[in-house]
Amino acid sequence: MPLQNAPEPKQNPERPPVVEHVSSAHELLNALRKRIGEHPELAEAITKLETALSMLTVKTGGML
Repeated sequence: MPLQNAPEPKQNPERPPVVEHVSSAHELLNALRKRIGEHPELAEAITKLETALSMLTVKTGGML
């Protein structure tokens, strides 16, 4: 009797809204950094955003 493989989960071709928002915020902050130059608070905001995205990725098992 042949083994039936479980169907692979379908990956949503659209990015979830949370990813869109975080990605957009990251792009805006980086664009602002390019316009005004380095600034400690701006660098900290970008780092915190990247950390939050990494934590979210880990918590969701990369299913963003």
